[in-house]
Amino acid sequence: MTRSLKIVFIGAGSVSFGPSVLGDLFSLADRLRGSQVWLVDVNEPAVLLMAQVAARANDALGHPFALHHTTARTEALPGADFVIVSAAVDRLATWRLDWQIPLKHGVRHVLGENGGPGGLSHALRSIPLVLDIARDVQTLCPNALLINFTNPVSRVCLALSRRTGLRFVGLCHQIDAGYRLVNRVLGLVSPDGKAGHGLTAEIEQKMHLTAAGLNHFTFILEMRERESGRDLYPEFRDTVKRMPPDFELMSRRLLDTYGLFCAVGDLHAGEYVGFAHETIPLIGYDFDAYERRSREQWARLQAIARGEAPIEIRESRERVAQIIDAVAHDLNRPELAVNIRNDGWIANLPVGAVVEIPGLVNAAGVHGVPVGELPAGLAALMRREIDIQELVVTAAVEGDRRAALQALLLDPHIHAYAQAEHLLDDLLRAHAKYLPQFA
Repeated sequence: MTRSLKIVFIGAGSVSFGPSVLGDLFSLADRLRGSQVWLVDVNEPAVLLMAQVAARANDALGHPFALHHTTARTEALPGADFVIVSAAVDRLATWRLDWQIPLKHGVRHVLGENGGPGGLSHALRSIPLVLDIARDVQTLCPNALLINFTNPVSRVCLALSRRTGLRFVGLCHQIDAGYRLVNRVLGLVSPDGKAGHGLTAEIEQKMHLTAAGLNHFTFILEMRERESGRDLYPEFRDTVKRMPPDFELMSRRLLDTYGLFCAVGDLHAGEYVGFAHETIPLIGYDFDAYERRSREQWARLQAIARGEAPIEIRESRERVAQIIDAVAHDLNRPELAVNIRNDGWIANLPVGAVVEIPGLVNAAGVHGVPVGELPAGLAALMRREIDIQELVVTAAVEGDRRAALQALLLDPHIHAYAQAEHLLDDLLRAHAKYLPQFA
């Protein structure tokens, strides 16, 4: 057993990520036993509720962790080994505006979260937030591994790389969508009423995908039957042609054009593709359903905290606890998707960009697995996005309106100078209270 670890979870009051991360940590309680776990959130009622839920799980498992909670991260951070960050600025209300405002300017974008003008606006809020946390990490626990879930993952992680000296990894579970999409085509696993994490885990037992690119814009390089090693791509390419016309049409066009299938689904990938609106309805995210699920989750967590509902301890596939375990115990554990600095892992993307690739995790940290070159056309699309990300980081950190405008003018969703300029002004005005760097 390794020494006792100190794990700090900032943004623990999130009703989506909070229970997921706690479930992962408690699922590995035997391996992480004796660790301090600090739950941190500026929302005091939310972090108190999550602490009560965690206490119930801790009781059920014989108190493997020393639990703490606070609204002040500087109280939690000293000496931390791992810092998990899942923080957002007024998430639902700001996302609605990031979606609605570009539409008013004639921008035909499909999600408004990670790419396009909505992704720019999101990053302008998220990057300063995470860098503020990172500065405290540098002061109070400079050797910690910072594990980032905050979106836009690529842009936030690039800011961490460019503006701090911290070890970091960005995590996103969207690779699971690739497994489910490929399975819908090949039918290796029958859903039979199964859904979510259980279905994905069963599919993963049947096949292995190797995917690489940028977060929410990764492409499947290999798909193999796990038992035999058989290449499944030829069968997939043949069978996907006979899928219903509404099945991932944009990704099928990319497959026909560039030779690889997108691993994340049309909606996310469409944020980086200028013609996505041709095949994806311009309806955006279902914000009302998001709000409804949040209310339902909050009520469920309250019932658990009061002892009126059973505590459920299960893995979420977010992989944070597995990475902590692999670093703590030097496991050389493979990971399907990690967002890290490109040190030659993708040969024809710029060194220093943040890429999403298969990884290997051990005591030295999170490392990439070299995948060679991507098809030239895909690499070109990604290099444009990487150039946009560099400008976005400059804009977010320095309050540089010119850099933000340059980022928009590079974006494939923008088709006129005046459109970009007026759109940017409206986004900065709408979110002014969260963007003091532009004051």
